Amino acid sequence: MKKFEQINKAYNDVFKAQQLSIGIVIPIENYAQSPVPTMKDHLERVQLIEELGFKALWIRDVPLHVPSFGDAGQTFDPFTYLGYLSGQTSKIALGIASIALPLHYPIHVAKSAATIDQLSEGRMILGIASGDRFEEYPAMGIEYEKRGELFREAFAYIRKAQDHFPMLANNHYGLLNGQTDVLPKPTAQKIPMLITGRSRQSLEWNAQNGDGWMYYPRNLSQQQNTIAQWREIISQTQQYDKPFMQPLYIDLMKNDDFSPQPIHLGFRTGINYLIDYFKQLKNIGVNHIALNLRFNTTGTTQTLKYLAKRVLPHFH
Repeated sequence: MKKFEQINKAYNDVFKAQQLSIGIVIPIENYAQSPVPTMKDHLERVQLIEELGFKALWIRDVPLHVPSFGDAGQTFDPFTYLGYLSGQTSKIALGIASIALPLHYPIHVAKSAATIDQLSEGRMILGIASGDRFEEYPAMGIEYEKRGELFREAFAYIRKAQDHFPMLANNHYGLLNGQTDVLPKPTAQKIPMLITGRSRQSLEWNAQNGDGWMYYPRNLSQQQNTIAQWREIISQTQQYDKPFMQPLYIDLMKNDDFSPQPIHLGFRTGINYLIDYFKQLKNIGVNHIALNLRFNTTGTTQTLKYLAKRVLPHFH
């Protein structure tokens, strides 16, 4: 079994071969009845999850509030917000899941991500995606159907921008001619970029170019097959193995033996089933779970502390 590449502090800490770590998706609150969270007590809860030992926090890129989509995310700009959180935390990984690359000029993404990586001493992980909310594209004058092509061009631009005085042939986003530089540079040789879903690319392209893969929850058999395909391509073409992570919505019940019931992209469950489920995910090759408490009906702080007490010791 190949090991994962050593990149920056966050990537090396969160992703370890044949191991499972656990992070938390922001907003850390129940906002099931509204697409817009309150963001009340958000800093205190971020500092709490770091203190409790969760490995990563994850925020989303939601440029525009689209009511039909039903979720405005954390409402704050992801890079501005992560820059703020980097100064209020000391060890937890700072993850974006995920920046919709076609909706952002890549030189700004590269500069913002490297800035946070430097300010946090290597705690930046950049999830990337092609974007899936049609309404955001005309607002920015971008053709929705070109998002796959734009994703590839933006990816190449960001990677090149991390070189010293980079050179890149002219594409949709412009020309890097080696006469100017993009500063700052990341703490390591690159910013780790994890691809979300397929991002309108082939699995082969994603395995070759990304530093990991974020994919949606599926039944265990289907997820096992998906991971096996991913790892088979990597084993044949890459020097290092690459991590696999998935999000999961949970509503943690006070009854530890509560049998699971499905909710959006997850389930309502007791702690005992959750522990067993995570062990199964670890066995099929999942390396990180990003827990989302949007639909959690028990007190948020109480839930976080109970997860830390009962779940984290099995996996950290």
